[in-house]
Amino acid sequence: MPTASRAERPGATWGEAVPDTRTHRGPGPRDRELFGGPARPALATAAAEFSWLLSRGYAGPSALKLVGDRHRLVERQRLAVLRCAGPDAAVAGRRERLLGVDALRGRPIRIDGFNLVLTLESALGGGVVLGGRDGCFRDLAGVHGSYRKVAETRPALELAARRLDAWGVGPRAWLLDAPVSNSGLLAALIRAVDLRATAEVVPDPDPLLLLPGPPVATADSGVLDRCGPWLNLARLLVEAEVPDAFVVDLS
Repeated sequence: MPTASRAERPGATWGEAVPDTRTHRGPGPRDRELFGGPARPALATAAAEFSWLLSRGYAGPSALKLVGDRHRLVERQRLAVLRCAGPDAAVAGRRERLLGVDALRGRPIRIDGFNLVLTLESALGGGVVLGGRDGCFRDLAGVHGSYRKVAETRPALELAARRLDAWGVGPRAWLLDAPVSNSGLLAALIRAVDLRATAEVVPDPDPLLLLPGPPVATADSGVLDRCGPWLNLARLLVEAEVPDAFVVDLS
């Protein structure tokens, strides 16, 4: 079972769109309690147990319910476990194809747009950033088919452009999901902030990210399990630019 695939992560449409009135991509009202220090041992154990079950062929939904019930996790904690866990074979395959940033100097990359920007916005806004078993950083934000620019959006794009320039990576091709509202506005902002970037709104970025070509920057497990070389860009950027981020490592 994949972790944080496009069907589960921000950028996917879950039924009817819900208006998004947030001005920050910050933590939930109970996140300090649900993901603070005292809660983490149980969450890490749950993620390890869920990964163990997935590695042995257990069905994802029933395995997650079993583990979640055992540790008395609320829905938001179960979502975190889902996004952090992964079967052994999948995690090993992702690590084999992972590139370091030094290998990308002077090379173009393809960026899974919403996947990256929402994690950076969450990190800047004090929201939960999850450390997964495969080493990826993921968020708990959600857009439910409708994306809204927040206070952290432009700073997130600026720090990405600044760091990628410093690392010598580029040009950058951002791909954004057309079914998510305001994706065109975000694409325009990306092009305005990063002169070395293109930003394209497409029906579904996944098939384009899976085509042979430049390395891919994503934390979407559905892509990671099928793509070629990839860059753990969200984690690299958060560690370099947001050292005080609310990181919850369940690896």
